[in-house]
Amino acid sequence: MTDNNNKIKRVQKSPKVRFLLVLGIVFFLIYFVLGITVIFWKDFPIDMSKTYRIAFGVLLIAYAFFRFIRLIKNDKE
Repeated sequence: MTDNNNKIKRVQKSPKVRFLLVLGIVFFLIYFVLGITVIFWKDFPIDMSKTYRIAFGVLLIAYAFFRFIRLIKNDKE
């Protein structure tokens, strides 16, 4: 009886939902790494001042976390 109580009824996710979850995680990592790269790359190919590079990098990182939070909320539903 205790085994039945401990088991959580989970609905197995469809391949489409799993694929979208993995894709969302990949894009989170892409935006995050791109933001870090923009901030710390010394010879950045686009002529930007350091202040604008940092602001752009922080914006990319914030957007990555925004997407990640939305992904987690959609995954729980």
